[in-house]
Amino acid sequence: MGRPTRTLVLGGARSGKSAHAESCAVTEPVRYLATGRRDHTDEDWQRRIDLHRASRPQHWSTVETVTSLAASISEPWDGTTLVDDLGTWLTGMLDDARAWEQPRGTITPAVDDLVEAVADCTSTLVLVSPEVGLSVVPGSRSGRLFRDELGLLNSRLAAVCDRVLLVVAGLALTLKEPPAEFITAKGEV
Repeated sequence: MGRPTRTLVLGGARSGKSAHAESCAVTEPVRYLATGRRDHTDEDWQRRIDLHRASRPQHWSTVETVTSLAASISEPWDGTTLVDDLGTWLTGMLDDARAWEQPRGTITPAVDDLVEAVADCTSTLVLVSPEVGLSVVPGSRSGRLFRDELGLLNSRLAAVCDRVLLVVAGLALTLKEPPAEFITAKGEV
């Protein structure tokens, strides 16, 4: 059957989800799909992107993408593709569609394309996404929209991924593992 190829790493802010996802990227070469859109008017955001990039191994290739994420995942890759993160991707898609005040489901076609690309991916894929459903109900419509859309996206991706992890306080908890016959203590079956 082979080894698991699609891993979804969920976690809250500063939970260690990105660091854990990077540790899952063991098949070289690594292609890092960064979804944080640069904003030269926001110095803090620019600094965060630069620090994140500087912390990764220099031999990893980095592609900054929002609108072409599904297409990038669909491109054949002989190593690991790591996507960090789906919350910033979703924000970019909502911004581009001006969907913050639109009816729910406005970006469903883009979400469908992403889920299909992940389901069809045959190379090693590690996805990072925030878990935002464990806190209070947001007080604004846009906050509720983001939480609801991200929760639906995470659920759909969890269904098509081989492994799903939740990172809390730097510790990874396994939510979904491949079937027992997929990998044994002695290796691949």
